[in-house]
Amino acid sequence: MAYVITEPCIKCKFTDCVDVCPVDCFREGPNFLVIDPDECIDCSLCVAECPVEAICAEDDVPPEHQGFIALNAELSKLWSPIIERKDPLAEADKWRDVKNKLDQLER
Repeated sequence: MAYVITEPCIKCKFTDCVDVCPVDCFREGPNFLVIDPDECIDCSLCVAECPVEAICAEDDVPPEHQGFIALNAELSKLWSPIIERKDPLAEADKWRDVKNKLDQLER
């Protein structure tokens, strides 16, 4: 069971989670991060680090975010690894509590 990044990350891209990952399973897109399910070792260290609570275990993904399981798997094959923390996106604070922002995802 891998961990999954869900909708709250979109347009925020806080990277606190990247610093604690022992296997570098995070991938970076323009305005979203994903976890490569083939690399994730289910350590759960990243969960507590996410300031927008976007990361959860695959079995615990809420019904409204189930599509993010496949999205993480798909995009992790296309995007490059991110192994060091970066500043969040400039408007992260504006977007952190916004709901229903899947249409804002940049591939």
